[in-house]
Amino acid sequence: MNKLTSRQVKQLKSEAHHLNPIFQVGKNGVNDNFIEQIDDVLEKRELIKISILQNCLEDKDTIAQQISEGTKGHVVTVIGNTIILYRESKENKKIDLS
Repeated sequence: MNKLTSRQVKQLKSEAHHLNPIFQVGKNGVNDNFIEQIDDVLEKRELIKISILQNCLEDKDTIAQQISEGTKGHVVTVIGNTIILYRESKENKKIDLS
């Protein structure tokens, strides 16, 4: 898995700006089922936002890392309580990273 360049991160941040979070991480944290659901949506959309609720007990960077490793996706950035996650789709490639 290649690291994203700063230009790619900037591009993905601007593309993610208008997106609404699809998933929420609460006090139960991250489990295999949650990772699977994110994995499926990443394949369809490539770029998603995940919000971390106030009642979540784990550190947001730890959660971002768990999700990233579980889905083989890239954490574009963690802003406030929102994780922006990207993974190139095998079937539905929509985003062209320069």
